[in-house]
Amino acid sequence: MATANKRFVLASRPSGEPTAQNFRLEEVPLPALNDGEVLVRHHYLSLDPYMRGRMNEGKSYAQPQPLDAVMIGGTVGEVVESRAPEYKAGDKVVGMGGWQQYAVVAAQQPGALRKIDTSRVPISAYLGAVGMPGVTAWYGLNKIIEPKEGETIVVSAASGAVGGVVGQLAKAKGCRAVGIAGGADKCSHVVRDLGFDACIDYKRLDGVSAIASALKESCPDGIDGYFENVGGPILDAVMQNANAFSRIALCGMISGYNGAPIPMAAPQLILTNRMKVQGFIVSEHLPLWPQALAELGERVAKGTLKYRESVAQGIESAPEAFIGLLKGRNFGKQLVKLI
Repeated sequence: MATANKRFVLASRPSGEPTAQNFRLEEVPLPALNDGEVLVRHHYLSLDPYMRGRMNEGKSYAQPQPLDAVMIGGTVGEVVESRAPEYKAGDKVVGMGGWQQYAVVAAQQPGALRKIDTSRVPISAYLGAVGMPGVTAWYGLNKIIEPKEGETIVVSAASGAVGGVVGQLAKAKGCRAVGIAGGADKCSHVVRDLGFDACIDYKRLDGVSAIASALKESCPDGIDGYFENVGGPILDAVMQNANAFSRIALCGMISGYNGAPIPMAAPQLILTNRMKVQGFIVSEHLPLWPQALAELGERVAKGTLKYRESVAQGIESAPEAFIGLLKGRNFGKQLVKLI
């Protein structure tokens, strides 16, 4: 049994782009368990764009990440010791254990830990397609965009953990799915492996008008639904091609995470096209998670929902992997393997 735990805490708040110096690696002894607690050894850590917003001190939908505390993050792993009747050693679990190798969890804390079945679904998928990113895709598409057969659905960051699921679920509903991604390899993956009808490589295009022209070519009947992960010029280009009564699910605005303003060029189009534009935070819709996870898990188990992972090795690699994620260096879901 291990006696020490390596963990990353937030050492300072970034000004602009985060750097490795914003994080501090610590090694601390593992505490003895109290009644009702379990010790979880993490197999994988999830890295996600929302973490960048939590590093800031300003007002947001959630409290800022505290300084000198373990960085927030989703984890999957195995119970190695238990003093709670609900769990036994060997149970595979998913939770929010943070950027560390081990976590002591109070078993009765609501939502802190959930058992998972790894016999049909790989354990890492519970941080991606069958985890928070997958549920995010499911909710934004089904509850905000509400796609109808024959409609055209566009998603930015289409090769990522959320975007890739959005397009596949839209295709399953009989829609045309068009992705936007950065780089020829990512676009090829989106079409070839994930089954999108088309994918636009925004890195090859210069400015809003060029992206809008590419969207018009790939979406000849206009855009009925848009799943937004980026903001900025890509959103402006989508707005130029939006149909009347189109719907936008605002999930992320990564173009502004480092503090840059995100102006909208033509907000009047929201009125002209009678559009619905709705932001959402998936953690505010927990009652729907079981329904979403059941569908996503079944699709992954059957091989009808595909995903890709970028895996960094070891807890020490977490900061650089996270910085790379914010710069689009990852391909699919970004994970850190901790065992």
